[in-house]
Amino acid sequence: MEHIDVAVIGGGQSGLATAHALLRRRLRPVVLEASDRAAGSWPHYYDSLTLFSPARYSSLPGMPFPDADRDRYPHRDEVVAYLTAYADRLDADIRTGSRVTAVRSTGDGFAVELEGGGRLSARAVVAASGTFGHPHRPALPGLEEFTGQVMHAADYRSPAPFASRRVVVVGAGNSAVQIAAELAETARVTLATRGPVKFAAQRVLGRDLHFWTTRTGLDAAPLGRFLARPPAQPVIDDGRYRAALAAGRPDWRPLFTGADGAKLVWPDGQREEVDAIVLATGYRADLPYLAGLEGALNAAGHPVHRGGVSAAVPGLAFVGLEWQRSLSSNSLRGTGRDAARIARRIAAHLRGR
Repeated sequence: MEHIDVAVIGGGQSGLATAHALLRRRLRPVVLEASDRAAGSWPHYYDSLTLFSPARYSSLPGMPFPDADRDRYPHRDEVVAYLTAYADRLDADIRTGSRVTAVRSTGDGFAVELEGGGRLSARAVVAASGTFGHPHRPALPGLEEFTGQVMHAADYRSPAPFASRRVVVVGAGNSAVQIAAELAETARVTLATRGPVKFAAQRVLGRDLHFWTTRTGLDAAPLGRFLARPPAQPVIDDGRYRAALAAGRPDWRPLFTGADGAKLVWPDGQREEVDAIVLATGYRADLPYLAGLEGALNAAGHPVHRGGVSAAVPGLAFVGLEWQRSLSSNSLRGTGRDAARIARRIAAHLRGR
């Protein structure tokens, strides 16, 4: 069995940032990426996805986002190209096609088991596998009885298959509003939420919102330790989405109360036939490989940690969790800060401190 210092599980933005930080600590990580390239979930997001942070605030440590217009909002494919180039520049051992199926304690480290039967022995493990592989599908009234199409936003690519259909998008976040507005150009769409959609202006006093969160220190403030659960984030809007909702394209309704076959039941008692429901209801940490590692996860499958360091398993850490330490922890601009902190803690652990 091959023996290594640190196994980094996941080769997306968080795994690459972690590898960069570990290399700066003179450690030699092995990055284990399940897919065929080191770009994380970005190649799988919907076609029209555009960052709501400008290029100048969308970089990993050591390599600025390559854009002549630093205030432009990059497209999904540009992020994929950026991450691919970042991985190519790293002097790291990145192994694609290496899906981790289990991590087990060996007393003085970990056995990392791979799909296909491979095994590695690691002194430390960093779980940086993100959330895209674990779409959140909440128990909604009538959803189990609904006989129309139900899909998560993780499987949505473009509005083409929904042309002229009746679609309900569930969710109040950025992706929900963006997908609903895009679908409304060719379909009859309702955005259904438990409460009113909250917006935050993309530009304030002529500056992008991220300028102000960075300048005030809010972006990096370690607020995560004070939160019992991550707060709902507002939709960052330049005005187009608020205007789309105001114009009824899409329209907004409170969440349906049930279903009768292909018909949804609305709070006012109206029954309406619907072709498809798109659940833009977020994601949860994708950590099935830690299920057998005692103390790593709680009963709900959530990581038990303090700022990304496992609270119960020495040598185990996390990078890229939502609100791991700050509001930017699971973003391109913020994951590097958490990665540097975790690399420092891993180095100390390996030195026996």
